[in-house]
Amino acid sequence: MLYRALTIAGSDSGGGAGIQADLKTFSAFGVYGMSVITSLTAQNTKGVYGIYDATGSFVYEQIKVVVEDIGVDAVKTGMLSNEDIIINVAKAIRDFNIEKLVIDPVMVAKSGDLLLKPSAIEALIKELIPLSLIITPNINEAKKICNIEIRNLHDMKECAKFISSLGAKCVIVKGGHMPLENKVFDVVYYNNEFIELVYPYVDTKNTHGTGCTYSAAITANLAKNRHIIKSIRIARSYVQFAIENNLDLGGGHGPLGHFLTI
Repeated sequence: MLYRALTIAGSDSGGGAGIQADLKTFSAFGVYGMSVITSLTAQNTKGVYGIYDATGSFVYEQIKVVVEDIGVDAVKTGMLSNEDIIINVAKAIRDFNIEKLVIDPVMVAKSGDLLLKPSAIEALIKELIPLSLIITPNINEAKKICNIEIRNLHDMKECAKFISSLGAKCVIVKGGHMPLENKVFDVVYYNNEFIELVYPYVDTKNTHGTGCTYSAAITANLAKNRHIIKSIRIARSYVQFAIENNLDLGGGHGPLGHFLTI
């Protein structure tokens, strides 16, 4: 059977993140990948040097023609850049009855460059999060959504519960930015229960595209009709191996090794 996954995200000209990372990940799982480009970026391992956004209406049109012709089994969002794009993506999700939606609330690049305008965060919270099956914020993104400090596992759990109250059915607060005792803790909140995913911390600068890859791997597994928690566990294991097999390319944060046997 042919499974179909769609990424709605920005293009990374360096190939490590964004739609390029998503399509590589879909391919690694044997899923047919499609892409809706929200923004073009002039980007490499060192930083983001330019951003050129598509209009919200054109983003909607890209989604429309793909869904109506090819169809989708699961969808993920990455860099959405501004309020106009977010509103149009949310409209498309509703119009085409997309149920398996994974949101990677991309706000800042690995280099520290801003990828979501501050004015758009409120639109993300009000328009898109309530439509999501899964949302995958890292520590910094979760802090912006929850407007609280996150210092420990308890704070991660409180934030996950708060984001769930905004409408997300499953929340993953990723702990890669806050390793504890040389381990990374991801907190999953689903059906009013917490699951902790614990992995060894990999001390490397080559982690560009980790969030994109994680959410894309979840999306690929959802497209293959795997259960939510199973999809998350498989995706997290894939990301761990991809980080451990990272590529030392460029002079900044290198990409992950996406093509591994699953």
